[in-house]
Amino acid sequence: MQKSSGWTPERKARQAALIRAWKPWQQSTGPKTPAGKSKASRNAFTGGHTAMLRRLAKELNAAMREQRKGI
Repeated sequence: MQKSSGWTPERKARQAALIRAWKPWQQSTGPKTPAGKSKASRNAFTGGHTAMLRRLAKELNAAMREQRKGI
């Protein structure tokens, strides 16, 4: 037996009408100023730490291999 979502057809119609009146897609337009656009462009930037750590791990592993060969 499937559980009801709690949304009746009347509730769905009322919510749809409210959203059409509210028009959130017209309000969310993103940054407008160059400063805001610059800031938003860096949202996903994490500082490049992952790439640096990966490179350091490779160097460490290579150094440890060389040391093992010398023993």
